[in-house]
Amino acid sequence: MRRNSLAIALMTVVRQYRGTTTLRFRFARSSLQEALSDAIIPGNSMAFLTNPAAIWPIIMLCASNVFMTFAWYGHLKFKQSALVTVILVSWGIAFFEYCLAVPANRLGSQYYTAAQLKTIQEVITLLVFSGFSVFFLKESLTINHAIGFALIVIGAAFVFRG
Repeated sequence: MRRNSLAIALMTVVRQYRGTTTLRFRFARSSLQEALSDAIIPGNSMAFLTNPAAIWPIIMLCASNVFMTFAWYGHLKFKQSALVTVILVSWGIAFFEYCLAVPANRLGSQYYTAAQLKTIQEVITLLVFSGFSVFFLKESLTINHAIGFALIVIGAAFVFRG
């Protein structure tokens, strides 16, 4: 029953979009949340929350992503700077990203598969980049961005279903 809950939730959301009742949408939303939480935190969620190999990699990957996003995209706010300068500064910033990402993946491999670690990294990247884009670069995100990101997150849930 749990394996099909994500598919049922998505079909129900599509039906709601076409104009069916709000009650169905509430069911779909709760089913989708339940399916995603089961996919991300299988079994006992307290065991997940108390396991350092499960939590610390996520925290470290969030921090490393902030560094990497600034290394890759921060220079876009300083287009007048020489390219060589931008490259050297970006390498300096990326060093700190590696100091967090490499140990995060090493520690995380005790709890997650490599595919799950990469998926976590990509979802974090989307979240960090979205905030960076809006608050630092002053770019707006559209509904198409939100839909695209949501589809990636749904795909990530399938990686964790295993």
